[in-house]
Amino acid sequence: MSLLRVENLEKTYGDKVLFNRISFTVEKKERIGLVGINGTGKSSLLKAISGVEGVEGGDILHANDFRMEYVRQDPELNEELTVIETVFFGDAPVMKAMREYEFALASLTENSMEEKNQIRFAKAQSKMDEHSAWEANTQAKTILTKLGIYEFQKKIGALSGGQRRRVSLAKALIQPADLLLLDEPTNHLDNITIEWLEGFLKQYSGALIVITHDRYFLNRVTQKIFELHEGNLYEYIGNYERFLEQKAERERQESQSETKRQNILRRELEWLKRGAKARTTKQKARKQRVESLQEEEGPTKKEDLDFAIGSKRLGKNVIELENVSVSRGGETVIKELDYLVNRRDRLGIIGPNGVGKTTLLHLIAGKIKPDSGIVHIGETVSIGYYTQEHEPMDENLKMIEYIKATAEVVKTSDGTMITAEQMLERFLFPRAKQWTYIRRLSGGEKKRLYLLKVLMEEPNVLFLDEPTNDLDTETLSILEDYLEQFPGVVITVSHDRYFLDRAVSQLLVFREKGGSIERYYGSYSEWLEQEAEKTKTAVSEKAKETPFVAKNNKKKLSYKEQQEWNSIEEDITALEEKIEKLDQQIEDTGADFDKARDLYEEKQQTEKTLEEKMERWEELSLLVEG
Repeated sequence: MSLLRVENLEKTYGDKVLFNRISFTVEKKERIGLVGINGTGKSSLLKAISGVEGVEGGDILHANDFRMEYVRQDPELNEELTVIETVFFGDAPVMKAMREYEFALASLTENSMEEKNQIRFAKAQSKMDEHSAWEANTQAKTILTKLGIYEFQKKIGALSGGQRRRVSLAKALIQPADLLLLDEPTNHLDNITIEWLEGFLKQYSGALIVITHDRYFLNRVTQKIFELHEGNLYEYIGNYERFLEQKAERERQESQSETKRQNILRRELEWLKRGAKARTTKQKARKQRVESLQEEEGPTKKEDLDFAIGSKRLGKNVIELENVSVSRGGETVIKELDYLVNRRDRLGIIGPNGVGKTTLLHLIAGKIKPDSGIVHIGETVSIGYYTQEHEPMDENLKMIEYIKATAEVVKTSDGTMITAEQMLERFLFPRAKQWTYIRRLSGGEKKRLYLLKVLMEEPNVLFLDEPTNDLDTETLSILEDYLEQFPGVVITVSHDRYFLDRAVSQLLVFREKGGSIERYYGSYSEWLEQEAEKTKTAVSEKAKETPFVAKNNKKKLSYKEQQEWNSIEEDITALEEKIEKLDQQIEDTGADFDKARDLYEEKQQTEKTLEEKMERWEELSLLVEG
């Protein structure tokens, strides 16, 4: 029996059909990616499945004891609860045991001498034993810390928006569930955390439906893709890479079918116009057939997206930062930075959340002044700035009016004129919908419209602040194609690995708070590989330091310990190499989920063994150094 069955689901939004009697099933442990351009109803589908929003028709069927967790883009959490109360929320016995244990531990930590606190803590420990909750508690703490949550007793109301999202995600991952629904889970996560989340979801015991713009994430986590398009739902077996191949084939077949339909229609019309002699019933049947063919809708015509809007001439002097420093709240976020931006530079700004990446973008753009140093901006520079919080839109305007207020016509780099209507089509707004009021657009559609407005200004220096957070995968592909042909400068803050690989060729890297910024020339993936190699080298060097001392201290070890010490470095190296091989094997499994799960379990066990070896190495090294 299927875990979840959806039958003939119907929903409209104004005159837009979101679900046109769509049906599908979700099986146990399936990993499903939900894709489609913004505004097609992806989030509405998750809300319908979870019961947050109603539908106009259809059925959503599952077992009575079915458990579901849903992580929204903007989570609604009780601001009066603490982090630990939120993530351990629920009536499941294991959740109650962990919640009471954390409260008892906090009370005991605050006053360990009070007898009632000691009694409460002892009872809480007993409950943890009774429900075998210790492993679950350890995993829960691991999930919290991996998501960057350390202050377990802090109230939700005191957290930032990004921290709340991570708490909401942690709560969903910790709670037992048959189906996990994730709406853009990678937003506001750094890449180390995203990679951890990929690994966690590969071995997650329940089924998963995820909406995300992160195409590497989709490719590595999913084994089936649902595509929402103009009210219909299409299913593809395989990860995101296989989806792209199958979608291209489907569209090719649809194009062939449409050509055949048009040919039949043309022949039928010619026959009727000739007034061929035939019985009245046949004549009537042919007319009805022509009318039926005319009423059929062919596949949506896709515009050629290979274009490059011309930009204003950019002179030799672009932007130069000369020994600039910026402080925020008494803390240095940029320290004595010198940087020269040249024509056609493709620069990515990366680093952990909250270190000052957007501040640096504002500084380079001239939106803020440095505390010291100088920012030189060339006379010919014309900046287009796509921000996370876009400027207010007049929601009483229609889309076409909003775009035409910027430019009615733009010129491509080869001199071709493109109208505002054509540009809207190329950014996935069909002509029939261009007279829609802005107030009736989804949040994602408004972001796409705002992006188009920025590009229609014909800038020669383009600043993009986290453009992937609110744009769908298809719009991102259009933007990436545009950037490949853009003749000016591109500077972007982003955590999207795929986007960075396609859009930039050099990086400014924030390591940590304090304002220190490093330069790297190369792609983002190359930088990640270099960082991994540095970490591996540092571990190896650490392991090599102690044996030199051991020569003069062999007598401090027993014979058995000495034998263990002699081989432990080789054991560690072998385990590291095994983990690398397992990573590659997992990567190569494609849609074979069972094999991927087995390999991941083997990798987890190997990592645990490696951790134990490293701990033992530290113990022995202390004896050796005695």
